[in-house]
Amino acid sequence: MSRFATLAAFEAALEHMPVADADAMAAARARQAILTKPAGSLGRLEDIAVFMAGWQGIAQPVIKQGRAAIFAGNHGFVVHGVSAFSASVTAAMVGNFTTGGAAINALAGAAGLDLRVVALDLDRPTADFTVAAAMDETECLAALSAGAAVVEPGLHLLVVGEMGIGNSTAAAALCARSYGGAPAQWVGPGTGVDAGGIARKVAVVEQALACHANVPDTPFETLRRLGGREIAAIAGAVLEARRLRIPVVLDGFISCAALAPLAAAVPAITDHCLAGHCSAEPGHIRLLGHLGLDPLLSLGMRLGEGSGAALAVSVIRAALATHNGMATFAEAGVADGL
Repeated sequence: MSRFATLAAFEAALEHMPVADADAMAAARARQAILTKPAGSLGRLEDIAVFMAGWQGIAQPVIKQGRAAIFAGNHGFVVHGVSAFSASVTAAMVGNFTTGGAAINALAGAAGLDLRVVALDLDRPTADFTVAAAMDETECLAALSAGAAVVEPGLHLLVVGEMGIGNSTAAAALCARSYGGAPAQWVGPGTGVDAGGIARKVAVVEQALACHANVPDTPFETLRRLGGREIAAIAGAVLEARRLRIPVVLDGFISCAALAPLAAAVPAITDHCLAGHCSAEPGHIRLLGHLGLDPLLSLGMRLGEGSGAALAVSVIRAALATHNGMATFAEAGVADGL
């Protein structure tokens, strides 16, 4: 059965979200306090360990089963010339993922992650959202459910990413509707368009916002009208991960924008999420501020595919290695601590 078979199921998932295990977090903090190091000397690594403990519900969390889920979709508005590439590249890159030739294949392998790639009706792009809703209700629910379907009980960590030519334009529209601001504040070069391409992107976002200005300002309506199948799938995966108390690592601008409509209404949706990195897309740092997330890395990346999030998993693994593997003062025979 589809996880989000009805709008009511989606709204219920957003309304009833588990919270972190306070006892496990307290136990993790207590362990940090007795490890052979000055208090707080490992900085955010200590915070990451406590975060992971809270969502896994154990004092010494692990990543034995980690997954990177990459969702792909096509967008009808690309007819307006908003991307440096044609929509056919989406399917070509999915093929590259499948044969193991993309950056995410290498990075997921390096991070010890199982990679799942989900292509969502690539031969049937969403509607042009400058004149109509990108998806009808059934299509959006199906995309949400496709995202939820890759999240299984027993996962210790989930990385989410995307592939979809033009989807930085959809991300800008979602952010502008969710958090306000002129479209020009959210639009960036994406795959590398020039000044003319950026101007076209701004115009497309402006048209889309005007087209949908008078519809209900709810998470679902914003997502289905201005998002895409791959973007809705990310939202569905993150919601399902929350139900199962699985921590999530978000990738760049588009992955984070999938949560913008949800977080604008329910800010706590990001409580189980880490921002893997801050991408070079200019709207991303602004969006992270709205989401209340501090990125783990900032390496000038703007590839998408979950690449920055997968890379950040190495930092998370390092946090858990120190948390679980260091000796305590008692074990090391350091009686007075540091």
